[in-house]
Amino acid sequence: MRAWVSQALMVFDLGVLAYFLAVNLLYLVFSIVAFFTLVQHRRRWTSRALEIVMRSPATPGISVIAPAYNEEATIEQSLRSLLLLNYPQFEVVVVNDGSKDTTIDTMVAAFALMPAPVVYPQPIATKPVRALYRSLDNPDLVVIDKTNGGKADAINAGINAARYSLVCVIDADSILEPEALMRAALPFVENPNTLATGGIIRIVNGCTVEAGRVTAIDLPASWLARFQVVEYLRAFLSGRVFMSAANALLIISGAFGVFRRDAVVEVGGFRHDTIGEDMEIVARLHKRWRDTNRPYRVVFQPDPVCWTEVPETRKILASQRNRWQRGTCQVLSYHMAMMGNPKYGSVGWFAMPYFLIFEAAGPLIEVAGYLVTVIAVLFGLLDVVFAQLLFLTAVVFGAIISLTSVLLEEMSFRRYPKIRHLLMLAALGVLENFGYRQLTTYWRLKGSIDFLRNKQGWGVMTRKGFAKV
Repeated sequence: MRAWVSQALMVFDLGVLAYFLAVNLLYLVFSIVAFFTLVQHRRRWTSRALEIVMRSPATPGISVIAPAYNEEATIEQSLRSLLLLNYPQFEVVVVNDGSKDTTIDTMVAAFALMPAPVVYPQPIATKPVRALYRSLDNPDLVVIDKTNGGKADAINAGINAARYSLVCVIDADSILEPEALMRAALPFVENPNTLATGGIIRIVNGCTVEAGRVTAIDLPASWLARFQVVEYLRAFLSGRVFMSAANALLIISGAFGVFRRDAVVEVGGFRHDTIGEDMEIVARLHKRWRDTNRPYRVVFQPDPVCWTEVPETRKILASQRNRWQRGTCQVLSYHMAMMGNPKYGSVGWFAMPYFLIFEAAGPLIEVAGYLVTVIAVLFGLLDVVFAQLLFLTAVVFGAIISLTSVLLEEMSFRRYPKIRHLLMLAALGVLENFGYRQLTTYWRLKGSIDFLRNKQGWGVMTRKGFAKV
């Protein structure tokens, strides 16, 4: 009996070992491809090339849509940042989604808002619009006040009101760098078949914000937020750069993405019955254009920067990761027909299976691997050398991947200017594998279980606002 159990444990742990090897080797490949892609990107889009695009009459106008719900802490600074963006033709459409705090009052007072008639087509059904305001100080600022319907519903209301061919969807608590819109619009200027593009999300915690601009960059004081800096670098500079190069990008962050307005309207707008609306809209665009055999691409741009606040407490971070996991599982279940289907190209045969195995099922595999290995070693049912090999594969290899992401940051854009920043990020890339990674894996596992239990709701995200001068 003991021999049978030992053999079964060995087979199980071999499977877990294969999983860790696969995920880390994939990220190593992602990083290598990302390196060459980033080098090519920097050579191609010089300041001179950007200036030419900026002056071109073919550069499309953009409507920046910012859904806002209880954002009184950051809304004024965020809007001032948006209104100062460096782009030839744009407007800012803020959608107050039935906030219960002073979000709408703060905007009315800060930007001299006055009521205006609601007279525009509404091709996407939304909750009722209660009022529309325009600014006496800035004619390119529009504020919509509507009944609460959730983030996706608020985005759809903004798309209805948008007057330009491109719509940029951001979080109202985020700050875009001055040239972010211009860099995000480049793929649309370069290729009219571009449906959507996303920029990189960076963490504003610890940075100093003045007049809607990040004026001093620093790492967060919170250790939880510091670990998230490394996470974001790995996800964006490795994962999304590779997926974009393979035209398999399955998610554009809800914090910052630019879409062709007509494409979003064609597929019916953002889906409001999911908490993963940013991933779901991209999957639906892939599906519609593949089903109708039209050329298209969905692109990640590594240099348009959006700064956003991340959770600094375990409770809020756990809620966020739970929600992200449930959203991923929801989207995969909605679009299961695309899974492994060659009709949908690299999205069908690579991106969808990748998300299923390593994102949806990954937490279960990892947690089970940790628990079974520890128990097996304690009871002498597993060879210690094999357990060490599993540890090296899961932890040490993972640390190397994190360090590679920090190296990509240094070699590409280096937003963190000081040597101590890079040294700290390198150290965090190693340390996150000893506790933080296991903690987030546990939260994601709970998210998968909650998805199976059909748990609904966004959870709570408390913001403290930006650090000011």
